[in-house]
Amino acid sequence: MAAETKRERIGARIRSFRESDIEAVTAILREAPEATNWTEESYRETLNWPSLVAFVSEDDGGIAGFLIGRRVTDEAEILNLAVVPTGRRRGKGSALLEAALEEFRTHGVSRVFLEVRESNETGMGFYEKHGFFKTGRRAGYYREPDEAAIVMEMKLAG
Repeated sequence: MAAETKRERIGARIRSFRESDIEAVTAILREAPEATNWTEESYRETLNWPSLVAFVSEDDGGIAGFLIGRRVTDEAEILNLAVVPTGRRRGKGSALLEAALEEFRTHGVSRVFLEVRESNETGMGFYEKHGFFKTGRRAGYYREPDEAAIVMEMKLAG
C-alpha cells in the first residue's frame, strides 16, 4: 500500500513488461550507456522465461523506465534497469526496484544480486541507498567499453 502511494506521488504507473514495450525500452537504452545494452531479440526471448520479473514505468502514456530480473529458487537477480534521462532522480527507478523487490519477496526470495559497471558510481549509490552492498568484482564483465562489474547483494527480510 505504501509503495502504491509513493508511485502515485511520483507519477509512475508500474505495470508488467509486454512485448509491445520492446521498441521503447531499446530507445531508453540508447540514452543509458551505463546500462546493459540488449537487442530487441534478447527481450523477446526473455519474455518467455518462467521466472521472469519485468516491469515498466509509464509516464504520460510513454515508457519512462524498465526493470528486468529473474528468480532462481530462493535467489534473484536484477539484470537490467534504466530510466529515461528526464526521469532520473525523480523516483522512477526506485519505484521499479521496489516493485521487483516486492515480487521477489512474494515468491520467497531471500537474496537479490546485480552487477553494476565499475565506473557507474551513481548506480552503485542508488543501489546502496536501497539496501544493496558490494560483495565482489568481475573483471572484463562488460563490453563496449570493456569494464569490470561490481557485484552487489541485498538480503530480503522474511
